[in-house]
Amino acid sequence: MELMLSGTKPLAYFSELTRADFEWPDDEFEPHVESGRILKREILHIETILGVDEEIRSLYFALPGEEWRIDKAHANRMRGNEIGMETEFDSREMGILLGYTDHEIDVYIEWRAAIKKAMRDGDWPPPHTQA
Repeated sequence: MELMLSGTKPLAYFSELTRADFEWPDDEFEPHVESGRILKREILHIETILGVDEEIRSLYFALPGEEWRIDKAHANRMRGNEIGMETEFDSREMGILLGYTDHEIDVYIEWRAAIKKAMRDGDWPPPHTQA
């Protein structure tokens, strides 16, 4: 949140099953939402996961003037859900929307590729990836 308040990070995103035991950051962000320094949007939707319809809570926090990122980020996540996978394009776009550097995005994409390969090859846990 400090990166958001300093203006470095334009968007934060959290998502989980509504039935999951998950510590949501609402309380941490709330004073800044109330003061108008950060905008909040919650979206509930249904996703089919392993053949079961599950309610998902997606929580977005954006800096004022950057709220357009919420719609783009949510469309990005829904696109990945529809096709059943996150593409490199989706990962890169989401990283940009969240305000990560090109290097940080590249490291994430490399890490995701290592995870996918390890799962395919039965090599679990995956080998550590270097930045």
